[in-house]
Amino acid sequence: MTIRSLIAFFLFVAAGVFSSAARADEINLFDSNGQPTAYIAIEDDERTLYLWEGKAVAYIDYDGAGLLDVFGFNGKHLGWFIDGVLRDHDGNAACATKQRVGRAVTEPPKPFKRQKPYLNFRDFAPQVPNFTGAWSGAPCRALLMKGAN
Repeated sequence: MTIRSLIAFFLFVAAGVFSSAARADEINLFDSNGQPTAYIAIEDDERTLYLWEGKAVAYIDYDGAGLLDVFGFNGKHLGWFIDGVLRDHDGNAACATKQRVGRAVTEPPKPFKRQKPYLNFRDFAPQVPNFTGAWSGAPCRALLMKGAN
């Protein structure tokens, strides 16, 4: 391989990385301690939840009433994403955006996203609970891992 073809290869790879990063909007999610835990990648009509290390575990879908349901790729209903807060089935906050977490947060760089798994048949969403101002007893990561294949 010549130097010229090697340079062309690296430019091609870099262009692909930067163009995909520029297309995707991301919403970072933090746990109750202000630690970065997950993020939502918004690409075209898809809203995919990735753990901070890049593993795709869930996705967001609108229900008939206009709520944002969170489903794992394994088909399990995990909760709701409402006003910047990911709520569990008890109505408590599992993780939230920087603006909603209520404390100082840091946002370290994210690794590359891994390939999304295939979607399984999904559960029906349970009845929406009353949302509370409390944090969930289950960490955000644990809630999202329930949706992993």
